[in-house]
Amino acid sequence: MSRLDEELTAYIATRRALGAKLCEPARTLRGLVELVEREGSETITTPLAVRWATESVGVQPSTWARKLSHVRGFATWLSVTDPYTEIPPRQLLCARHRRRTPHIFSDQEIDALMAGAARLGSPKGLRAVTHRTLIGLLAATGLRPGEALALNLSDVDLVNGILSVRWTKFGKCRFVPVEDSARLALTSYAEVRDRLSADRHSPAFLVSERGERLGHGATRRTFAILSQAIGLRPRPISRRHLGRGPRLQDIRHTFATRRLIEWYRAGLDVERMLPGLMTYLGHASVESTYWYIQAVPELLHLASERGTTRSEDGV
Repeated sequence: MSRLDEELTAYIATRRALGAKLCEPARTLRGLVELVEREGSETITTPLAVRWATESVGVQPSTWARKLSHVRGFATWLSVTDPYTEIPPRQLLCARHRRRTPHIFSDQEIDALMAGAARLGSPKGLRAVTHRTLIGLLAATGLRPGEALALNLSDVDLVNGILSVRWTKFGKCRFVPVEDSARLALTSYAEVRDRLSADRHSPAFLVSERGERLGHGATRRTFAILSQAIGLRPRPISRRHLGRGPRLQDIRHTFATRRLIEWYRAGLDVERMLPGLMTYLGHASVESTYWYIQAVPELLHLASERGTTRSEDGV
C-alpha cells in the first residue's frame, strides 16, 4: 500500500470516528490516488485534482464541484504533514447545487411499484418480498432510503410499532412510530424472511436473496427497473445507463408533501406543526421542511391561499 493510500485510509477512518459517513469520498478518492501515482507525482496538486474531478462526462457541473470538494477535504488533511500538498481553491469549479424537483407519486403509482416488486424473480422468492416491503416502508414512514436499508433487527420493535433510526444523515438518532397497518406488514415480512433465509448472518432487517443487507446501488437499480416497467422512466439506452426519472428518495418527498397538503386542506396551523414534521423526518432545520412548499406547485398554491385568508382575517 502506498503512502497516499495509507493516508486516505487514515483520513476516512478518522472522519468516520468523528461521526461523518463519507460514503462517496471513501468510494471515489481511490481514483484520485491512482491518478496521482500514475502521473509520477508524490502528492496532490491542483491541476491533477481538477483533471480527476472533471474526467466524468455527461454529468452536471455540480458533480465536478462536489468531487473537488472531496479532494479539498483530503488535501487539507494531508497538508498537515506534507507541506507540498496543494489544496484546490474554493472558487474552482464552484457550482450552485440545485435540488431536483421531486416526483410526487400517486397512490396508483405506489401500488404499481409494489405490485411490480412482488413479481421480481429469484430462487428463494426473497428478493420480491424484500423490495415490496422496502417500497411500502418508505411510503408509510418517509424514511430516507439509506435509513431503511440500515435498519437492524434490534431497531424494529414489531410489538409497539417503533423504528429506531440511528446515526442518520446528520449523525442524529430518532424514534419513528409506524401505523398499525405498517407494523403488521413488517411483521409479515419478518416471518417470510426468517422462513426463506433461516441461515443468514446479517443483523439487517431488510435482506437480499443471499441473506445480506441490501446494497444501495443494487437497490437503486432495481427501483429504476421497476419504474421503467410502469412507464415512469424511459427505456434504457444501455444496461449501464438507466435514464432519468423518479428515485427512491422521491417516496420520502411524497410522504412529506402529502402530510402538508392534508394539513392545509384541513385548515390546520401548518407553521405551528412544521417543527414536528421536521423532527419526524430527521431534518437538521425547519428550512429543509419548508423546501417542500416551494418545490411542489400544489403546496405553494395552498400556502398562498392560506396566507391570503389569514391576511383578510387580520391574523
